[in-house]
Amino acid sequence: MRIDLVVFDVAGTTVKDDDAVNDIMRSAIASAGTLVDRAAVAAVMGLPKPESIRLLLSRARSRPPTLEEVDEVHTAFVEQMTNHYLESSRICEVPGAAATFRRLREAGVKVALDTGFSRLILDAVLGRLGWYGDGLIDVTVASDEVLHGRPYPDMIERAMALTGIQNPEYVAKVGDTAADMREGHAAFCGCVIGVLSGTGTFEELAQFDDTVVVADITKVPDVIGVASPRRTDAQPHPPV
Repeated sequence: MRIDLVVFDVAGTTVKDDDAVNDIMRSAIASAGTLVDRAAVAAVMGLPKPESIRLLLSRARSRPPTLEEVDEVHTAFVEQMTNHYLESSRICEVPGAAATFRRLREAGVKVALDTGFSRLILDAVLGRLGWYGDGLIDVTVASDEVLHGRPYPDMIERAMALTGIQNPEYVAKVGDTAADMREGHAAFCGCVIGVLSGTGTFEELAQFDDTVVVADITKVPDVIGVASPRRTDAQPHPPV
């Protein structure tokens, strides 16, 4: 298998979530006078957040929301989510994320992040984790920078364009939601990998043909055939 670019999701895949996205989405919708439960929000995880809000309001109210109603809730969500990523003491990477990025890049594989968040929230995440300008990530794409977010392939296609990758067979998509899996297959990625560190269950991720499901992103290099880093403490073989 040849993979030149790996596109990772953010919350739940590379950044520890602790269900904060679900909590804040329900809080933002409640501020508009509508209550939704945790399972309803989990069902729309991975989608662009305005689309998630539209679906949740439609299902809860049995009528389509207006654009103004969606914008109002999304504004509240962005404000609360950004504050969370800037201020919460719980923000951290999924264990092994940075090491996985380094391992891939040392093997010549480019690393991208894509997300259902807007650029404002994504920048808050990257800044908080110190992932800007440290050589860990080649490109990042937010859902408000493309015409269509997940499950459409636009974000992956933008990441490919920014990194000069032309053949989607040489791209791997990694995420923790069904929307991530659909996005990867819509882009005709050569490898689609689900991780169990976030929202999705094994059954939700494995329902798609030609999808590999692993515990977390530290297993991704092995799946795509990147050699393990050489141990520096290994003893030389004795002469024979």
